[in-house]
Amino acid sequence: MNQALRQYIEENILPCYDGFDKAHRQEHVRMVIGQSLELAARLDVNVDMVYAVAAYHDTGLCEGREHHHEISARIVREDKNLRQWFTDEQIAVMAEAVEDHRASSLHEPRSIYGRIVTEADRYIEPMDIIRRTIQYGLDHYPEKSREEHFKRMVAHLHEKYGRNGYLKLWFDESPNARRLEELRNIIEDETKLRQIFNLWIDEKP
Repeated sequence: MNQALRQYIEENILPCYDGFDKAHRQEHVRMVIGQSLELAARLDVNVDMVYAVAAYHDTGLCEGREHHHEISARIVREDKNLRQWFTDEQIAVMAEAVEDHRASSLHEPRSIYGRIVTEADRYIEPMDIIRRTIQYGLDHYPEKSREEHFKRMVAHLHEKYGRNGYLKLWFDESPNARRLEELRNIIEDETKLRQIFNLWIDEKP
């Protein structure tokens, strides 16, 4: 990996994440970088491009969440410093990869770089996902009853992570594949899912 590129990103890009929400601070971007490089080690790709795509993938959160993937892509295109290490063509591919990483995207990533960062951004830990889904509901829908929170959680888990959900994995050998299957087995067992829900529903944020 190019050390000058790494130093630039460490000093100028990663600190941007310190101002984002708790789920998207430096711990998150460093996890995505690490998982991206782990996937890249098995593939014929440009490691510097993989690293940069992972580092920039959520920078657009500086302008809000709704269109952050598009803003992140714009930041890649407009960062003139990247031209020290990449060609215009490489930057275009990197910007597309950053834009394609969003889980709810209606099209699959346009390049191997998009597939890598999309996969790396999906850290699937079943208990953590269920817990965060419950907490999100409590934070955003405090007027809902206990049973309504359960139904909302079940609907969300099926919509995103279920066997017909919109979240897609791109590498069969990824650790995410095993963890996603574990999560799906829990989702399909309503008795177990309700036990987990009852354990955490009254937990203080």
